[in-house]
Amino acid sequence: MTKAAFIYGVELTQRDSRVDEIFGPTRLEYTYELLMFYRAFESPESMLVAPEDAKVAYLLSFHTDEYVAAVRSLSNGEKKYNPASFNFSDYGDNPVYPGMYELSTMVVGASLRSAELVAAGDVEVAFNCAGGQHHAAPDHASGFCIFNDAVIAINHLLSKGYRVAYVDIDAHHADGVQNAFYSSDRVITISFHESGRYLFPGTGEVSEIGTGAGEGYSVNIPLAPFTDDEVYLWAFDQIVPGLVEKFEPDILVTQLGTDSHYLDRMTQLSLTTDGYSGLVSRMKRMAPKWVALGGGGYEASVVIRCWTLAYGIMIGRDWSDEIPVDYQELYGLKRLRDSEEPRIDGQLRERARRFAEASVEGVKRLVYPHHGL
Repeated sequence: MTKAAFIYGVELTQRDSRVDEIFGPTRLEYTYELLMFYRAFESPESMLVAPEDAKVAYLLSFHTDEYVAAVRSLSNGEKKYNPASFNFSDYGDNPVYPGMYELSTMVVGASLRSAELVAAGDVEVAFNCAGGQHHAAPDHASGFCIFNDAVIAINHLLSKGYRVAYVDIDAHHADGVQNAFYSSDRVITISFHESGRYLFPGTGEVSEIGTGAGEGYSVNIPLAPFTDDEVYLWAFDQIVPGLVEKFEPDILVTQLGTDSHYLDRMTQLSLTTDGYSGLVSRMKRMAPKWVALGGGGYEASVVIRCWTLAYGIMIGRDWSDEIPVDYQELYGLKRLRDSEEPRIDGQLRERARRFAEASVEGVKRLVYPHHGL
């Protein structure tokens, strides 16, 4: 069986230039090109899959009719709706731009295609690095995210009777996904993120554990600025494998944002490519079936390298650290892995360790009893 599918098409790169400056689709294009230079799709373990557009019915499994209609109308340049009513603004994270509806439905369609490939047993893992738009709410955009492809893909899997564990390592809290399943015990959401005390969206405290039937199924591990590989991986190992094993999901859905890297200019966590690869490797080991989504990442050279490493892990390939010469000449990247580590003051390092220990202890105290742990 083919081990992995990489979902990509130029349709996923048609984003407005104002958004491109921060959250650019060039990340997708350059990652795809680097994988091509590594000959990632010439192996029988790997296949390249084109995205498919998502039908409105899928969008409405999470989003409201009015919101979907407004996004389509605003995308077409019409004046029927007030952008501010749906959290769109030329001066914030969510500018209106021509074609945003078509791009957003294509991103959702790519995640649905990933879910279908995995559920059907065609692949062990499918990676849609355009996905992971985890902030989008039912009735408004948030944090560069218009339609929440993660929630929609999970809803699709739930409709087929699957149990889903969602694990998110983006530096920002997975608030949109958490909120979607906050009262459900059919999905466990686990979010590692820089604490909302320091970073958008300001949520994701350990105390947010779900409600009703979902109590104990929302899991948050907030981390302090300057959390490094050692502390992050320790916290992950303390919480995730045990909870996922106890929950017994049919499918693991992960959001693989790279903005927890120490070079990312919008966040303050301190992972390296080694730490990031360690997280992805752990996900591979625990996943019965695996839908992998992209996410945040605001330093293109980091995103490209991390997602290339991630796909290598998915298909069992250890890429050469020296990036192929032709790619070097095009884009200037020479090494796949970090050649340096972040320099962190001893007091900051100790503070981050204590913060992580408190988060882990809080999860064990508040969440574990709901799972007999």
